[in-house]
Amino acid sequence: MASIDLEQLEAECISICQEMIRIPSVNHGEGVGDERAMADYVAAKLAEVGIKSELIVTGENRVNVVATIQGSDPQRAGLVVHGHLDVVPVNADDWSVDPFGGIIKDGYLWGRGAVDMKDMDAMILATVRAWARAKYVPPRNILLVFFADEEAGSEYGSRYLVANRPELFTGYTEAISEVGGFSVTITGDHRLYFIEGAQKGINWLQLKAKGEAGHGSFINPKNAVTKLSAAIARIGSYEWPQVETKTGAKFWSKIAELTGEKYDPTNVKPLLRHIGGAARMLGATIQNTANPTMLEAGYKANVIPQSATAVVDGRFLPGFENELLETITKLAGPDIEIEVLVRDKALEVDFAGPLVEAMKAAIAKFDPEGIPVPYLMSGGTDNKALSDLGIIGYGFSPVKLPPDLDFFALFHGVDERIPVDGLKFGVKVLNEFLQNC
Repeated sequence: MASIDLEQLEAECISICQEMIRIPSVNHGEGVGDERAMADYVAAKLAEVGIKSELIVTGENRVNVVATIQGSDPQRAGLVVHGHLDVVPVNADDWSVDPFGGIIKDGYLWGRGAVDMKDMDAMILATVRAWARAKYVPPRNILLVFFADEEAGSEYGSRYLVANRPELFTGYTEAISEVGGFSVTITGDHRLYFIEGAQKGINWLQLKAKGEAGHGSFINPKNAVTKLSAAIARIGSYEWPQVETKTGAKFWSKIAELTGEKYDPTNVKPLLRHIGGAARMLGATIQNTANPTMLEAGYKANVIPQSATAVVDGRFLPGFENELLETITKLAGPDIEIEVLVRDKALEVDFAGPLVEAMKAAIAKFDPEGIPVPYLMSGGTDNKALSDLGIIGYGFSPVKLPPDLDFFALFHGVDERIPVDGLKFGVKVLNEFLQNC
């Protein structure tokens, strides 16, 4: 084991996170983003301690950073430790602080990216820099990847590298990244650490109704807007049945056990009240969902248009994609054409094995009362792209949170912030985990 100065590790993690937040690496979508300055910063921080990296440019100012940390046993399969460099846009007028100021106030580090995900980027950098200074060699090869474009589909980031530079990942079988390992205090003051082991899949669907154009003053039983509106209303108001996944069964049965509730896999909604703000995301992971998000029809008040279109954001649980599509098709009815605009897979991996045990042990060392549990995420991460190469991914960016903090509301939210003590906790846990995985 390396002799790491944990106080220095904590201080450097906070400093790096502040500096990263002050670099506005905003991703506006539709190919417009800029990770150049962030990539240069990461590469420079690695170079300062003798770690070589490669900058991979995938578009104008779209830049990824890749570096390898050699392990003591190169015959072992390696671990990918990845983050993303981009953040979502921000309306500064809505914030109580400068969103790119990286200030520390009221025990929190504030700014866009503080939780998504420059906190984890900083933890990764601080850890490997401490290792380099201590001349520590980890037990297995570690591939550091800081991706571009995660916030807008990853076409300039993980998906590009998987498709065009797959050799970078040869010999690596597991990965860790964002949106997992954070604490949630539930009823009874039990502190759980949610480790992401599953993700919902995506079907963004375009629905189109065709009708008969005509004058707005005429009776028109073939009105495309009427057809589409009825279909969208049926889809938007549909009560999806609750279904049990492997990850969901482990998660909700643990919640029931700790709170003294009955576990009913067909109705876990009563358990949502025990998990506070986490219900915002977890409530969407007990069933498929389909939310109408866009409508378009017509061009003049007195003209009945010949067609109308809508977009539905469908999210399916692992193993339940067919049920999503079949149900939406039935609800839409025979007069509605359905086209899949975007499709992305669902993921689910076992919450077992040496990597998971190393996560549990690292949490236990710094929080003996903490209870690690697997959870299913309603969104997705770059682990989806890596899964195309057979790499098994988890969300493990550890942070200890105050019981009353609505953590999920901070993702892409106003006044995004991370508790300083929680971040210090996280970098110590990450260091411990990576030394023993």
